[in-house]
Amino acid sequence: MKLLTHNFLQCHIKGVKNGYPLQIEAVKIDQRDADYDPDFLRSMFKRIDWKAFLQGAQALNCAEGLPEDVSEELLQDDGFLQKLHHALLEVCLEEGSLVCPETGRRFPVAKGIPNMLLNEDEV
Repeated sequence: MKLLTHNFLQCHIKGVKNGYPLQIEAVKIDQRDADYDPDFLRSMFKRIDWKAFLQGAQALNCAEGLPEDVSEELLQDDGFLQKLHHALLEVCLEEGSLVCPETGRRFPVAKGIPNMLLNEDEV
């Protein structure tokens, strides 16, 4: 699971009000090459919750060089875009869990695929 995916996932258990961002518990992390497309990064930047993204990048050990605070001016800096590309698209959570910040419910990630299915009593 890429951090791009993680940034859009949240816990949908009935009654949960604070189900975002899901915390990452990594067991196995992998890296896969992805084509570098600065225009794609610039368009996705507006949709990313930076604080949640940075938290995920720290959990996957790929936050080095990423700033705490960002602005749209950074989108003109190729060095920043390269670091964003690496963390957002090349680092993958292969095995581990996503944890709801409110309930502590763990959603397993196996072979890079998060299982967000709810039990009957959670719907």
